[in-house]
Amino acid sequence: MKRLFVVLVVLAFVMPCLAQTPQPPKPGPEVQKLAYYVGTWKFEGDVKAGTPLGPAGKFSGTGSCEWFAGGFHVVCRGEGTGPKGSMTDLSILAYDTEAKIYTYYGISSRGGTESEKMTLTGNTWTSLSEETVAGKPTKFRYTEVQESPTTYTFKLEYSVSGGPWTVAEEGKGTKIK
Repeated sequence: MKRLFVVLVVLAFVMPCLAQTPQPPKPGPEVQKLAYYVGTWKFEGDVKAGTPLGPAGKFSGTGSCEWFAGGFHVVCRGEGTGPKGSMTDLSILAYDTEAKIYTYYGISSRGGTESEKMTLTGNTWTSLSEETVAGKPTKFRYTEVQESPTTYTFKLEYSVSGGPWTVAEEGKGTKIK
């Protein structure tokens, strides 16, 4: 009888726990702003002469973005050609709920790695990064304006040792599906 009582007491505590399966978290409204990028895009632009990005010339390519499982991150794969030849890349867009900021992480077939914080003001995304180029501290500012649900324009600027901002590249993207 004592054993039956112990089993009943244990079940009384265990059963409510088993019945309440925790629900997975749901993405917030900030995450939904990343939905803009889901789909297939083509892009084109120009690298300006005399920049730290290498030779000047035109570039173009395509990229495809999709939601990662759970709906919190957008994963993009791209490929293109430009003044330095062909390249492929992989990137992840996310919203950091703790820091209340968007994040970008990317890698390329040329060995590059980028990690940036992004802000969204209206329909304009902006990110800043810093690196040393030719022994000098160089800041980069990427600005992207969502012109419509299927087009955006972008500009990459740089500033060497606190000097003026100079356009390094600019172009546009168009959603093709």
